Amino acid sequence: MLSDSLAQQKQKLRAKLRFRRRHFAANLDPMARLAAFRALPAPLADLVAASGPVAAYAASGSEPDILPMLTETTLALPHHDGRVETMDFRRWRPGDPLVKGPWGTPQPADDAEYLLPGLILCPLVGFDRHGGRLGQGGGHYDRFFAACPDIVRIGIAWSVQEVDTVPIEPTDARLDAILTEQEYIVTGDRL
Repeated sequence: MLSDSLAQQKQKLRAKLRFRRRHFAANLDPMARLAAFRALPAPLADLVAASGPVAAYAASGSEPDILPMLTETTLALPHHDGRVETMDFRRWRPGDPLVKGPWGTPQPADDAEYLLPGLILCPLVGFDRHGGRLGQGGGHYDRFFAACPDIVRIGIAWSVQEVDTVPIEPTDARLDAILTEQEYIVTGDRL
């Protein structure tokens, strides 16, 4: 069980980083917004091309919108069957409808084809350069990573979401890399 102090530490950090993300995205220069997350850096492009289906996400709020840089890729987006702890990924093509999922996030329809991705691009609330990932707090990605440990995990965030150290508990899965609007950071030895 997560200690109260670690849980409180994570919650305070989430609030701080969500504020940072909202403020940064709201004040982003229009030209910078057009350029951000529109092209994959070469090492990541090679990885995406070799991975088969790629799990991405439909941006919500101030999260970076990565779908425009993945137009030539077979995509799978997170899908929740009700307010449960687990999630899977379902095929999504540009133009396909997205429905409001049980957690309020956009997701493919319930009848969309299930896909097991070869690579996961996941949204972040915060990150560090050691692969530490701070998510929304529900543990959905961590449980999926634990069930499929060999799938490469790349976090997506604005550069202002970086911290020195993300508080980590044993069930938190580390990222293999992070992509921001400024750089591609490899954090582990799997890449």
